[in-house]
Amino acid sequence: MEPLPKDGDSVAAAEPSRGGTAPSSGVVVQVREKKGPLRAAIPYMPFPVAVICLFLNTFVPGLGTFVSAFTVLCGARTDLPDRHMCCIFWLNIAAALIQILTAIVMVGWIMSIFWGMDMVILASKYS
Repeated sequence: MEPLPKDGDSVAAAEPSRGGTAPSSGVVVQVREKKGPLRAAIPYMPFPVAVICLFLNTFVPGLGTFVSAFTVLCGARTDLPDRHMCCIFWLNIAAALIQILTAIVMVGWIMSIFWGMDMVILASKYS
């Protein structure tokens, strides 16, 4: 354990020398967000459809998510390429049901709005 500096001594004098070099800084090569299966099942829709789903989710929680589930059956792709289309459809239906059932305590409503915002963000990035 290092002794504490006495009165009048500087804190820098009590620290061991680092050889006069600046601390090395790392470089971030890639940052990748890991999504859970429900979040990765959000379909990439055309921008107008995503805005309509956001509008529906804002006023009727889960309705826009329910509508977006049917876009998967129409060929919209998702971040789950290894899953079958029907599985992704049911994941979206499950997300819609969670939003509807938890809307009573406001959690589902907030989740529904954020889900709609994610739909619009995905549509704007990959349109």
